Amino acid sequence: MMTMVSNHYHIPVLLQACVDSLQIDPNGVYVDLTFGGGGHSKEILKHLGKDGKLIAFDQDEDAAKNVPEDDRLIFVQQNFRHLKNYLRLNGVKQVDGILGDLGVSSHQFDVAERGFSIRLDAELDMRMNQSSDLSANNVINEYDEKQLTFIFRTYGELDNAYKLAKLICEARGTESIRTIDEFKKAISSCTPKFEANRYLAKVFQAIRMEVNQELEALKECLTQCVEVLKPGGRLVIMSYHSLEDRLVKNLMKTGNIEGKEEKDIIYGTSTKVFKLLGSKPTVPTDEEIKNNSRARSAKLRVAEKI
Repeated sequence: MMTMVSNHYHIPVLLQACVDSLQIDPNGVYVDLTFGGGGHSKEILKHLGKDGKLIAFDQDEDAAKNVPEDDRLIFVQQNFRHLKNYLRLNGVKQVDGILGDLGVSSHQFDVAERGFSIRLDAELDMRMNQSSDLSANNVINEYDEKQLTFIFRTYGELDNAYKLAKLICEARGTESIRTIDEFKKAISSCTPKFEANRYLAKVFQAIRMEVNQELEALKECLTQCVEVLKPGGRLVIMSYHSLEDRLVKNLMKTGNIEGKEEKDIIYGTSTKVFKLLGSKPTVPTDEEIKNNSRARSAKLRVAEKI
């Protein structure tokens, strides 16, 4: 028997489009890479028969509280970079479909002590896996100017990354920066007056991506997806950042995250791993963005393994 999952934890983006894209076989085996509040998983379970199976991953211990009682669901409290190993531990070599929503859950933003939100004061944290050693405090107080410049320029796509990094290093010179409010105050001279929220969102995004090693984990996961998907299996990934979307697009187009087109040794023709389903990504409607502002940058890409 399946219990209901609260939508207060996280509102799933493009829920129906994601689930429809999987083309679920009632007796198939599916993976939800990012369980969160369980919204996508719950919808997948509705389409599965008694012999179907869903393996859901989430490294956040808070997500484990949302797991419904359902014999068809296996919850793995691990980062999705460990996809292949944990599938094998559960006796699964290949699956019929993989769904991944790469966005940060609403819950993580809304719980002040998690340190993800620019709106709420708290200790600098931002760890999705709360047992991880690396936190936002470490990044802000221990990374050198060169490292900080790199993450703000690369992950935050900030034009004044060097100036921001230099300011942080100067601010922490006399005393550590411990809280979100202290951090915002320390970088206030770098923050545009009329675009403060937009700017800070990019700064926090960059730090969060570094703390959680998000791109590295995604690269490992996507590479494993190629191997664990059955021929005819669907890969359904929703990204929110240009760097993530580029990796997903590369994989679906060329079969590797680098985007390098592989050639057949004998015939010299391109070897395709996936068939792209749709020439452009699916994006949320204006109505969905109005109801859930965090959906505004979502891009859903779908491919079928050949």
